[in-house]
Amino acid sequence: MSRPNALGEYLRARRELTDPADAGLPVVGVRRTPGLRREEVATLAGISADYYLRLEQGRDRNPSPQVLEALARVFRLDAAATQHLLSLSTARPAAARRPRPEVVPSGIRQLLDVINLPAFVESRMFDVLAANRLATAVSPNIRPGVNRLRAIFLDAAEQDLYPDWEQVAGGLVAGFRASVGGDVDDPRIVQLVGELSLASEPFRRLWARHDVSALAGGRMRLRHPRAGMLELRREKLPLSDSGGQILAIYHAEPGSETARALESLGSPEATEVRRTSAPTPGTA
Repeated sequence: MSRPNALGEYLRARRELTDPADAGLPVVGVRRTPGLRREEVATLAGISADYYLRLEQGRDRNPSPQVLEALARVFRLDAAATQHLLSLSTARPAAARRPRPEVVPSGIRQLLDVINLPAFVESRMFDVLAANRLATAVSPNIRPGVNRLRAIFLDAAEQDLYPDWEQVAGGLVAGFRASVGGDVDDPRIVQLVGELSLASEPFRRLWARHDVSALAGGRMRLRHPRAGMLELRREKLPLSDSGGQILAIYHAEPGSETARALESLGSPEATEVRRTSAPTPGTA
């Protein structure tokens, strides 16, 4: 069985998505293929066309950082995407990895209980490991055992929460690539990506783009069935020494309608208390 060619697939995807004009090339006549030609990429990066072809085909899987950084400049990659590209040439064999049980630090669990904001912890594979009552009131899928990629692509009720679903879904897939880095051949990741690729055409399309974006905060809108439109900010805070776990917190402008709606959702009468201890990831 041939080894996965993550580096070559990423280079090919970025090449096909790079506009020749953005790369500083004159566009004359009709181009038969999307994006840049291999020869153009090689010339712009200062390497031979044959060497670049070997990289795409997976015949050379260990280029120097200088070569990869030159290719990143050609494709106009940002810092997160450049780091992802660099990680693909140094990925370990899948057999060398052993999944460890996901344990949320006790102090973080306590924080979830006392913070008066929707908050949850997710793994690097976007499995929800722990969540407080208010987070589950915002979305029933923010609860232990649920994978957020599965929810956003396979659950129609979850999709209805997001008026900007296409943007949210694209950002989630790009963030997932940043989170897993060069471990795309991890059997658990292969299984998840395969499942979603078979079940969801939008996921298939977004995954094929190989977009990467840093896990960062930002604004989001939710169309809640009881509380109406929620205008939220989300913060994503990495937990040190946790194997890639992220603490996510949603908050609203103080005094805003959304802030008042969150207070209403957080009342004991609004939602029933749910457990915050996670089952083994992948069992839900």
